[in-house]
Amino acid sequence: MTTIKNSPKKYHDSTTSALRSAIEHRAAWMYLLLNEARKNGLSWDDFARKGIFQCGHYHGTSKIKENCPDYEDLREFFKPFLPEETQKVLEAEVLKMEKDEISMDFHYCPLVAAWQKLGCSQEDIEHLCDIAMDGDRGIAEECGFDFTIHSKIAEGADTCRITFRAKR
Repeated sequence: MTTIKNSPKKYHDSTTSALRSAIEHRAAWMYLLLNEARKNGLSWDDFARKGIFQCGHYHGTSKIKENCPDYEDLREFFKPFLPEETQKVLEAEVLKMEKDEISMDFHYCPLVAAWQKLGCSQEDIEHLCDIAMDGDRGIAEECGFDFTIHSKIAEGADTCRITFRAKR
């Protein structure tokens, strides 16, 4: 059985804690809605992925494109994608920051924390995480980037490592 290592280590100020709590609340809504759908015979993959992916497209437009005229430069894309406050929430570490590629590690995930608190199974946590990442996949597609997930806290990795790359 996979052991999830997910506890905040760096930032414990009131703003960061409040933002984490808000994200946990969103994660609880997500799980509880999906769990009720499952009880009614619906497969999460049949509807949730599409909705989260559409949300990513929406954020790709409203959060990135409309607020960042030079978003195709990934160094500029990063600013609205992951503002400083959100970097603290996720305990983000930028590994690579170039015009055509950014790579980062997230050392903490409030979504996973919420699902653990709700008593979700390991299998459900992994599935929920991947569905949640469809939002990032949608943002990447909307902005014309490739998106790679290298590791996930939900699967027992020390970090979630992701990369956005300009399409060549």
